[in-house]
Amino acid sequence: MPSFFAPEPPHRHGQPQRTAILLCNLGTPDAPTAAALRRYLGQFLSDRRVVEIPRIAWLPLLHGIILRTRPRKSAAKYASIWTAEGSPLLAWTAKQAQALGQSLQEAGLPVLVRHAMRYGNPSIASQLDALKAEGATRILVLPLYPQYSGTTTASVFDAVYAWAARTRHVPELRFVNHYHDDAGYIGALAHCIEQHWQAHGQPERLVLSFHGVPERTLHLGDPYHCEARKTARLLAERLGLPDGRCLVTFQSRFGKAKWLEPATEPTLIKLAQEGVRRVDVVCPGFTSDCLETLEEIDQEVREAFLHAGGQAFHYIPCLNTHPAWIDALQHIALNHLAGWPVQPEAPQALAETRARALALGAQS
Repeated sequence: MPSFFAPEPPHRHGQPQRTAILLCNLGTPDAPTAAALRRYLGQFLSDRRVVEIPRIAWLPLLHGIILRTRPRKSAAKYASIWTAEGSPLLAWTAKQAQALGQSLQEAGLPVLVRHAMRYGNPSIASQLDALKAEGATRILVLPLYPQYSGTTTASVFDAVYAWAARTRHVPELRFVNHYHDDAGYIGALAHCIEQHWQAHGQPERLVLSFHGVPERTLHLGDPYHCEARKTARLLAERLGLPDGRCLVTFQSRFGKAKWLEPATEPTLIKLAQEGVRRVDVVCPGFTSDCLETLEEIDQEVREAFLHAGGQAFHYIPCLNTHPAWIDALQHIALNHLAGWPVQPEAPQALAETRARALALGAQS
């Protein structure tokens, strides 16, 4: 009789038990094509965490209109930022996982590090399977969202729980909810901004553009807005900026519902119309450059600001693999790994364990 649970990887008594970290990001289509965008958007916009409209009303709209019209438009936007390495979000996330793993290895901590996408590939389930096959019995799930939101962080956890629900031998699991006020994260943001200013001078206004969410989620108890504001306050203090020099905005609106305000593009247009000549824009809620930063901010918002009379628009890239960010990421991970063994057992102890198991009748 077929089992409800997924098959377990081959087990060998005496194999080392490993500690692992799974870095999770939002996701990306496999290619900048309408077909790939249709698959990706279908998965993304079917998530109840992302769209809270009742299914009876939302699904006909999604499949009858949105997935018939939006993929082609979105594909053109993705094509404008696609690189030889593919999706920038996927490329940067993979590099972050590689850099974190290397940093931990150099510190004498042989922790497995993999990356996964909540929507698209590599999926969270496939990477958890891969970690189990590599002997991981303890896994830290670390979303690459500094500010917690039910639309992002909790959705990652949903995917992990869904995988665990079909797994017979579930490893120990830990989750990082947020690190919006972590000193290392704030310091890494400040370092990137200061490096840009050393090369290009300072702007009249620094705009911190965070991804938007419907305002309704704030009133229902989602802490995202408060955490974004705290990140902004701590960053402005770290940079020593006076009141009025640093502005917080929210981007990436979708649908007709009221979203968090002020909105990024209208704010930049207003600044230009008021005579502000130069703005610098940074996106602290994104740790990897992606469509929302490279196309929406550095193309669409840039054009809107300049068209409205602004003279200089500087986009400051995301943290990506900046050394200060990798150091901060390692510090965050190690804080949450506290108490878990990260060094495999000695070979002699493993051999003795295997010998005892075989003596008791184990087959492998």
